[in-house]
Amino acid sequence: MNFYIIIPAHNEEDAIAQTLESLVKQSLPAKQIVVVNDNSTDDTQYIVENYVSQYSNISIVNTVSSNKHLPGSKIINAFYKGYETLDHNYDVICKFDADLIFPKHYLEQLAVHFKQNERLGMAAGFCYIEKNNDWILENLTHKDHIRGALKAYRKQCFLDIDKLKRSMGWDTVDELLAKYYDWELLTDESLHVKHLKPTGVSYNKASKYLQGEAMYKMRYGFTITLISALKLAYKKKSVVLFKDYMTGYFRGKRNKLDRLVTQEQGQFIRKLRWNGMLSKLK
Repeated sequence: MNFYIIIPAHNEEDAIAQTLESLVKQSLPAKQIVVVNDNSTDDTQYIVENYVSQYSNISIVNTVSSNKHLPGSKIINAFYKGYETLDHNYDVICKFDADLIFPKHYLEQLAVHFKQNERLGMAAGFCYIEKNNDWILENLTHKDHIRGALKAYRKQCFLDIDKLKRSMGWDTVDELLAKYYDWELLTDESLHVKHLKPTGVSYNKASKYLQGEAMYKMRYGFTITLISALKLAYKKKSVVLFKDYMTGYFRGKRNKLDRLVTQEQGQFIRKLRWNGMLSKLK
């Protein structure tokens, strides 16, 4: 299978070489790897260009955007800068973070999964972070959620969901829309990916509000947003986060922000969320 990989990168000099090294050593090499150097002020560009000079399947795109670390639009805008440079001869397209170390058989194992199931739209392994000299599961979400750090999409699924949304919540709405279009998702617990920078360490107050705004834009409605905000805040052990999420939701509602899904898709999403919550209660 032809894997195309796009890696948005902003000031990743401490990690990007390890990420690229793990990708060039894959048992199933990617056909194309594009690193989008997004306004880096460190040696990210120099490190990537060194790999470009050695490997014909690696390229770099340099772009300039905001210096602020805001999840959502910034990273997806960078993703599209890389996507625009590629042809469409891919079977699977991946959006990977620039601070991951992949096991040698990662892409090969994903290919096996995609070949075995024609309705498999998205697949991934699990992120592990280092703690007390040991690598432990970065347990931020339920295990059937594919983390934004390591998304892999079958081409038709990627096109059906209208690619990626330029908004916070892009890595949730993609899965919801995949299910809307009757695609299946898979997470492989045998694939351990080392995540060198724990998620959220550089998020600021504005980005916390964006999470609540995303719940509004995904048409969760008040009750599901309330429950989701409580769960996320509890998981991260922060009462302040609950306030931030709900503030973001009401800001989105007040400002009538553009939705990420249609009314019909929103109805499907709410039903899916309710069914998921009720099944857990049972």
